[in-house]
Amino acid sequence: MPFWIEIIVGLLSFAIAAIGGKALIPFLHKLKFGQPIKVEFGPKWHEGKQGTPTMGGLLFILSSILAVAAGYVLFRMFGTPKPEDTAGLMNGALRLLSCILFCMIFGLIGFIDDFTKVARKHNDGLSPMQKIVFQVAAAAGWLLVMYLLGDTSTEINLSFVSFDIGFFYYPLMVLVILYLTNAVNLTDGVDGLCGTVTMVNMLLFTVICSALNLAETSLFTMAIAGGCLGFLVWNLHPAKCFMGDTGSMYLGAAVTCVGLVTRQHLVLVLIALVYILEALSVMIQVTYFKYTKKKYGEGRRIFKMTPIHHHFEMSGFSEYKIVITFSLFSLIVGLGGVLLAVL
Repeated sequence: MPFWIEIIVGLLSFAIAAIGGKALIPFLHKLKFGQPIKVEFGPKWHEGKQGTPTMGGLLFILSSILAVAAGYVLFRMFGTPKPEDTAGLMNGALRLLSCILFCMIFGLIGFIDDFTKVARKHNDGLSPMQKIVFQVAAAAGWLLVMYLLGDTSTEINLSFVSFDIGFFYYPLMVLVILYLTNAVNLTDGVDGLCGTVTMVNMLLFTVICSALNLAETSLFTMAIAGGCLGFLVWNLHPAKCFMGDTGSMYLGAAVTCVGLVTRQHLVLVLIALVYILEALSVMIQVTYFKYTKKKYGEGRRIFKMTPIHHHFEMSGFSEYKIVITFSLFSLIVGLGGVLLAVL
């Protein structure tokens, strides 16, 4: 893949998302698609964000799809290695298409959740069980498609060691998909946080995909990185729009499917570590609260508030400082993952 094609894809995705906000945000205002805010899900001062348009994730969803389409045309025109590689190119194109459709399905699940919230004017969208059913079906369907496209390996790759777990690979990967997509969703709680962390991670994945000769997938990762940057024009504090579950579910699916396509499971854990810790903080907090309530009669907390970015916020970190700190952490840990993948 010529590097200039990836650059064009990233810049095009950035431009579409950044310029598109000029039309989408007023439209969302007109429809009164404002985000309901409940203080129990964030610091009290977040009440001031009540009514900020949600579903802004449509910006980078649209931009990434259009940029990938343009990039793929350029790739076939200028980046095709050899005519005899037609079968490999077709397989790569189908894998790319499967990833895009998989992410769009998760984005649709998020859209339904967002639309339900704004229609009811409160913070409850789809029920947890409804989300799980839809997500499991989407995850299982995508894994089946990847199997039919030739991805039949059931090995877990931890870089230093690999081991085959047979059929159990598939239910395990369904759980991984569910955990990570919802973890990315939990990370979207501070202006600019999820978009910035995901932009960093997608740039890291671009390096990995290029090194592993996953040319088509690198188009997708670069498009999402550019789309996230364009979205941040409107989402950095004070946010003029939120990505909503529409955007966070799409990004969660993208991070997960790209990580699984590379077959670098330990690398995925490192690159996605911020998301993993965000979700883990919630699990630890809830478990400890229930345990202490049962033992002492009152629930106790380890963190001031979860997900953990709210703990930092309650400790005096500004939203900008949280975004910078978490993104740098993701970059440093993710670079370790890049080294494991390319060496």
